[in-house]
Amino acid sequence: MEKVPAVSIIVAVYKAEKYIHRCIDSLLVQSFTDFEVLLVDDGSPDNSGKICDEYAKNDSRVRVFHKENDGVSSARQYGTDNATGEYIIHIDSDDWVEKDMLKDLYEKAVADNADMVICDYYVDYENKSTKIKQKPSAMDHVTVLKEHFINLHGSCCNKLIKSTFYKNYGIKFPKNMHLCEDLYVIASILKYNMQIAYIPSAYYHYIQDNNQNSLTKAVNSSYEYDKFLLTEFCNLVSEYTDILKLCQQKFSFQIVANSYVRKDFSSRIFKKKCGMYLKSVQAKKGISSYYKFKLVMSCLGFYRLMLIIDEIKSSVRYHD
Repeated sequence: MEKVPAVSIIVAVYKAEKYIHRCIDSLLVQSFTDFEVLLVDDGSPDNSGKICDEYAKNDSRVRVFHKENDGVSSARQYGTDNATGEYIIHIDSDDWVEKDMLKDLYEKAVADNADMVICDYYVDYENKSTKIKQKPSAMDHVTVLKEHFINLHGSCCNKLIKSTFYKNYGIKFPKNMHLCEDLYVIASILKYNMQIAYIPSAYYHYIQDNNQNSLTKAVNSSYEYDKFLLTEFCNLVSEYTDILKLCQQKFSFQIVANSYVRKDFSSRIFKKKCGMYLKSVQAKKGISSYYKFKLVMSCLGFYRLMLIIDEIKSSVRYHD
């Protein structure tokens, strides 16, 4: 009988040939060695699949799956369905991890008999790296669920999770989501009572682009999709009154912020579609006063004026 690995690392791969080496190399040099890597090639049109196959030839811990393109949720679910480890962690193919990540997370899971271990992470820009703390205020599952709609990142990549939680409760990545699918899964898991632990160290490097990140997310979304997320997440947490309110605020704000970036609407249409979320914008914390001001004014019917002001401010900065 084959020995079950302690950890299954799942990497959804699509158009990743430029950075997949960095990701996989950071996994294979882990100081903790009792793991398997599941590389799920989601029909990549570039050389990503071939690169994955080369790694599998050279390291028996690497398993490669090739499938037709069906989106990140489908790829993550495919990996989860084929994982054999006691614990599961997902890694994005354009990111990388510190060499002691698995060792420290797994040792903490064993020491605390934890079903989920959360750690901090880094956000890496071209010229700087920022450590993001992820310590919940309490370790009960309801508090941690609540704080994922306030200040905790809904990623599967900084969380080691016991595989039985996926299997016993039938938790799956929703095929109709291509953004926020990881938060949906984490929130689904946290609805169940579980033992949660936290490590005050960062291991995961979340690669960002200084200029394009918010634009890319908005363009990959749409007003209709953002409304869909609002409905789906509110349905998910509907039994928790206070969490439901936070959920409504979070995704209502996202509708307005993404609509602003996409520049799809006239001022009149912006007010019609986003004006109903004005209170969520006004209640939003942790953003600059100018950013909040221009979103509020846009909701009130001055969207195009705010875009003109943005252009003037950008022009002044450029000439300075």
